[in-house]
Amino acid sequence: MVRIVGVRFKRAGKVYFFDPGELKIENNDHVIVETARGVEFGEVVVPPKEVPAEEIVNPLKKVIRVATPNDARQVDENRGKEKSAFMICQKKIAAHQLPMKLVDVEYTFDNSKIIFYFTADGRVDFRELVKDLASVFRTRIELRQIGVRDEAKMVGGIGSCGRVLCCASFLGDFEPVSIRMAKDQNLSLNPTKISGICGRLMCCLKYENECYERKTGEGEKKKEKAPECPESR
Repeated sequence: MVRIVGVRFKRAGKVYFFDPGELKIENNDHVIVETARGVEFGEVVVPPKEVPAEEIVNPLKKVIRVATPNDARQVDENRGKEKSAFMICQKKIAAHQLPMKLVDVEYTFDNSKIIFYFTADGRVDFRELVKDLASVFRTRIELRQIGVRDEAKMVGGIGSCGRVLCCASFLGDFEPVSIRMAKDQNLSLNPTKISGICGRLMCCLKYENECYERKTGEGEKKKEKAPECPESR
């Protein structure tokens, strides 16, 4: 068994495991950890507990420290800089006449990198744009192309049910959704009825799918075992 804490870096983001060491960490605490992207500020959503070693992706990195008020202020400052960086990048994209749509901008906690998320219909040669942005911000620049589902998760919105999008409020990962799920639930196959604002099949089709699969399976078994009608003999 390995002792871990679960940390999330974005609302409805994926939960990552870290080694709490000897630190006293509680649920909802903010912590500073080292990730593949650099030093990051995250929220503890899984308090310290022990899990089987096979559930861990090694090497398990340690929590550096519990976040301080100064760390929280640094995060707020980064949020302000992200808004400015977004506007600057949009102008640069227009200047380079690139067929891409900027979705979000993210500063790493230590300001060692700025990540620009965008969508596009195909591959985009953004090498000159990266050089241009690097000359403005004087730090590492990363442009990351994302899909329409990721865009909906980042931007957020209201679904046809009248509630905040599942992906933006609580879904950590996207699960595969198929048209078969809509058929099993006797839903209208009209794309406008079963598609989310991202244009893909709604994630909520997955929620009750297991129940419908179980009912379908039971129905098929009953048909197989049904006695032959005497009148047909």
